[in-house]
Amino acid sequence: MDQKNFSKPLSLAKVQVTDAFWKKEMELVRTEVIPYQWNALNDNVPGAAPSFCMRNYRRAGEVEKEWKAKGDKFVQIKYPLDTFETLPKDGKMDGRFYGFLFQDTDFTKWVEAVAYSLTQHPDPELEKTADEAIEAVCAAQREDGYLDTYYLINDQDMIFTNLKDNHELYCFGHLTEGAVAYYQATGKDRLLKAAERFADFIASKLGHGEGKKAGYPGHEIAEMALMRLYDLTGEQKYLDLAKYFIDERGTKPYYYDIERGLTCPEGEERYSYNQANRPVRQQDEVQGHSVRAVYLYSGMADVARATQDESLLKACETLWNNMVHQKMYVTGGIGATHIGEAFSFNYDLPNDTAYAETCASIGLVFFARRMLEIQAKAEYADVMELALYNGVLSGMALDGKSFFYVNPLEVLPEACHKDERKFHVKPIRQKWFGCACCPPNLARTVSSVASYAYTENDTTLFVHLYMGGTVEGEKVKASITSEFPWDGHVFVTCESDTKEPYTFAFRIPGWCASYEKEIPKGAEVEEKDGYLYVTKVWAKGETIRLNFPMEIQLLASNPLVREDAGRVAVKRGPVVYCMEEADNGKNLHLTKLCVNGEKTAEAADELGEHFIVGDKAALAVADGDGVGVVQAAQRQPWRQVGRDTGAHQTALVATDGVERKRGSLGRCRNDVAIGNQAQLDKRLEAIANTQHQTIALLKKLTYRFGNGGRTEESRDELR
Repeated sequence: MDQKNFSKPLSLAKVQVTDAFWKKEMELVRTEVIPYQWNALNDNVPGAAPSFCMRNYRRAGEVEKEWKAKGDKFVQIKYPLDTFETLPKDGKMDGRFYGFLFQDTDFTKWVEAVAYSLTQHPDPELEKTADEAIEAVCAAQREDGYLDTYYLINDQDMIFTNLKDNHELYCFGHLTEGAVAYYQATGKDRLLKAAERFADFIASKLGHGEGKKAGYPGHEIAEMALMRLYDLTGEQKYLDLAKYFIDERGTKPYYYDIERGLTCPEGEERYSYNQANRPVRQQDEVQGHSVRAVYLYSGMADVARATQDESLLKACETLWNNMVHQKMYVTGGIGATHIGEAFSFNYDLPNDTAYAETCASIGLVFFARRMLEIQAKAEYADVMELALYNGVLSGMALDGKSFFYVNPLEVLPEACHKDERKFHVKPIRQKWFGCACCPPNLARTVSSVASYAYTENDTTLFVHLYMGGTVEGEKVKASITSEFPWDGHVFVTCESDTKEPYTFAFRIPGWCASYEKEIPKGAEVEEKDGYLYVTKVWAKGETIRLNFPMEIQLLASNPLVREDAGRVAVKRGPVVYCMEEADNGKNLHLTKLCVNGEKTAEAADELGEHFIVGDKAALAVADGDGVGVVQAAQRQPWRQVGRDTGAHQTALVATDGVERKRGSLGRCRNDVAIGNQAQLDKRLEAIANTQHQTIALLKKLTYRFGNGGRTEESRDELR
């Protein structure tokens, strides 16, 4: 592992986002989402599912206060731990814990979002609210450092007796993530000290050694949280604990067997749901709960980087390749089945029953950036970008006050209510959830989006995502002008002199077949792993100009993805588009696409022997070399039609008898497309229509918009 390739994210205080897209999203989180979610945490949103989060913290604080007052005379009133979600009976509440057993994380993710927001926009009133909430949280912590309200309230004698299911270490992880972020944003260490004490308590109880349990998290996140604590404090003990959790996971005898008192094995794969069926270095397929998986892989990448563990990095690469090439949706969604919110088998990617949890796409973004920190490869940044624009933002409405938990690529509202296979799908966004992991996760991710755009090392500033703003690295300052995701022009101006050669490294997006660049004289230029490296002694005011043409693309799935036979998706730049009933009417599955705008099945004659025949529909590819889509590499679940095959012409050809296999496009963030006023007007309304004119129109638009331009004629055609 070459440390010269390592990089680290810039401090958010050193990055200011100013562009029209992400600045708007971040302001939405600051002005609407954070206040709204604070009300939700305090159960003050009419019609929304109750959180009980802050109520539980206050109740745990009362228990701790009573314990301190009575000392040895304190006798805890115990409540049952035999239910996953506890709700008041008949609206009457007693002193027990209410909500899901991981409800603490509603607050800790919220305070993390607050921290990131404060780096971009100081807000004394918001900071005061957070400070007061932190005091309530810390008041619940035991003197020995333990802090999980589920056990503090219900039964402290049962602490660390069910690591597999009861989320104590998951709650610790989010507490730590929020604590580190808040300290970095404000310099206040009240919550940070609480996280450190909790970490020290965990280290005293779990691990190898006399009196310790050889346990590890059932729901991962503690691993990467400990690494954030290690990076901040430099304390080796936190790295050691993270490494222990990674190394111990999946070893035999299974700790979860010991914990559960099992003497009769239940099968070799019994803990695949928790990614604990075998040691992590032996895992070669992503399995189980998708959020837990990508949180684990993120922690693995962190530990691999810190310890330069080649075997652990190899495991990360293996799992990444399986996930991205065989188990990821075109939107960057992961987790194909609602059963266990989990990955399915390779190439099993159903559209209308998909889970694709918002948190899972967020976790994929985490994993991608951590792989980029080890080595800048465009494939990681491409997936990170894809997931952010399509799999993450889809989870939040434009007003920031309603959310999707799951993001399937196809939704029939009536089926959500009448087909039990689709009861997990909501046709409209919800005000809140009893299991509200996604809304505050969205808030913290959007607020910190700049941390995914840039990383740096001693010699190089890496630009992974394009967004307008200012960047202040250790050795250089720069301003960036960008209108991503609607326009591919990027302008980078160096705002400081450098005394020695310094490098800007720009990702060349995978969706861009070719690009244009204007580089200052005297610069050394190199392309490597999908990045453009520009090196020179910089003078203030020197400018780099890049243009990544956003040609409209058709994406076809790997033929092994059964659900997508005869289907294509439409993508422009980083955005995957969708058809909606609101502006295209019902029965979207009856839509037909044809490349020439005139013919349907007759197009087969023009395309010749490379016509791929199906019973009722076919994908045709003509390329002059005899290479068809079905002959292309089998690893990817989806691919740009014709791009990798060298094709010159592509078409989706369907007969009138095709049902449910025609023209189905994914549900990405429907509302994002509305904002595409600068290029495509509304939702690209003509993506697919029953007049078979779409692709002919798109081919014209590709030419017109490829250089960022736009004509009055094209505007009229898109209306």
